Amino acid sequence: MNNKILKFRYLFKLFAFIPLIFYFGKRSYVAFDEGFYALQARWILDKGNWTIPLWWDEYVLDRTIGLQFLIAKSQYLFGRNIFSAYLPTTLASILMLLTTYKLHEELFNKKYAIISPLILATTYLWFDYSHLATQDIIYSCLVTIGVLALVKIKSKKNKFYILLFGIWIGLAFMMKTFLVFVPLLSLLPYLFLKKNFLFIKFFWLGLLIGFIPFLLWKFSINPYLDKNIIFYLVEKFNFLSSKNTFTNPFYYYFWNVPVTYLPWSFFAIIGTTYNISQCKENRYILAFFPLILIAILSIFSTKTPYYTLQISSIFALNTYVGIKYLFNSYRYSRFFIFITSKIIPLFLFALTFIYYFFFKDSINFNTKENTFIVLGLLSLGLSWSFIRHKYSFKELLITLIIGPYLFTSFILQSGLFTDRSRELREKMEYVSSLDLVKNQTIMVDKKGINNSRSQSKIIRISLSTPKLGMGLESINKLKKSELAWTTDLKTIKNYSDSYEVIYENDVLNPWKLILKK
Repeated sequence: MNNKILKFRYLFKLFAFIPLIFYFGKRSYVAFDEGFYALQARWILDKGNWTIPLWWDEYVLDRTIGLQFLIAKSQYLFGRNIFSAYLPTTLASILMLLTTYKLHEELFNKKYAIISPLILATTYLWFDYSHLATQDIIYSCLVTIGVLALVKIKSKKNKFYILLFGIWIGLAFMMKTFLVFVPLLSLLPYLFLKKNFLFIKFFWLGLLIGFIPFLLWKFSINPYLDKNIIFYLVEKFNFLSSKNTFTNPFYYYFWNVPVTYLPWSFFAIIGTTYNISQCKENRYILAFFPLILIAILSIFSTKTPYYTLQISSIFALNTYVGIKYLFNSYRYSRFFIFITSKIIPLFLFALTFIYYFFFKDSINFNTKENTFIVLGLLSLGLSWSFIRHKYSFKELLITLIIGPYLFTSFILQSGLFTDRSRELREKMEYVSSLDLVKNQTIMVDKKGINNSRSQSKIIRISLSTPKLGMGLESINKLKKSELAWTTDLKTIKNYSDSYEVIYENDVLNPWKLILKK
């Protein structure tokens, strides 16, 4: 009987994450980066080329084919639909939550272990990227697995975890190449404590196993290139290291991390600070690891929010520590309760009121999206307004979690984080229903891909085109009765007897669907 109750509890814990992970509506891509990867995956299946990442008929050699391969394989196995494209990210998200749960058990204890993955799942940055078909969550999951393996290594006898710590490095390299050295460098103080396991053959065997996918890809792609693929990857690294459009000042993460880790930023900062002076071994993982990693990323020229995803599980653990510390602090507990139960709910209620009555009509959200936004904000504010000083620690944790849990659940089911190109999707559904378009291959005039806006549009248009044809150097290459997406208005006007505009719309602008007469 006890075993059945225990199994039911574990099932309940799993079911609790369903509203945070699975979306039950229509999806659409954003252009960068998930649309780019999904389009490359489509070409893998269309052209049967599982080796070289493509951009139309050109090679893209500044990245590996790791994520594109996973998306294509998922669609090959489970159908060429958009849900399958997100499946690798979804599975990695689930595994990362489970790994965070295990880290909580290992670093603290089994009590309240469910809290850390719930905090992670309701953190803005993690929640956002767990619903994007990019490699960032997959990579961050691998880093978190590496951290868990490292924590689990107590002696040379822990051969499985020594092997696992070697494996994650190569797999992470296949996802994000040289970025893997950032967490490795950040873990050096802790690795120094456990340096003996680095000389064990199981670590080196794991390292070799982890690099097998990259090595196989490297040897299969090199015959097509004029130089080793490593040189192309180094060129991309050098570009990111120098000044570019993603270059930000050194203090970028000082404001970006607190914003992207809402609503838990304050607690995470308190927990990280507290852990610096605590258990000698744990502080290397909970405090020094994230702080060193942020310092390294701050030195690097390219700075983006998702670079810190790899420490999001650690911040979730620190959030738990921060909440516990504030709750037990005679000095700060009343101030903590006052801010969370009075000031924040008041701010959220005011924000909801202002949004609904002043900004709702100026933002292009539909009724469903607006309803879920308002419900989410009210749920968060209302939940935290119930926090009382007399609560037990368990009651406090439950009340703190319920608000963000309901908020993120409502936001996910609104489609704002999953149907991100709703208007374009709706227009393309109409285009696909036209009799002239059904079962017709549609080409793309590559000459129109001349800036980021037109590129963004054609990526999403191409992914929604039922039968996507090849890229053309100009619409002059079109044959009679063929269709194409183009931005070449000048040629269409000059040769109006040769071309007919089948469909145009402000949402799809500057692209128009034309027919060669």
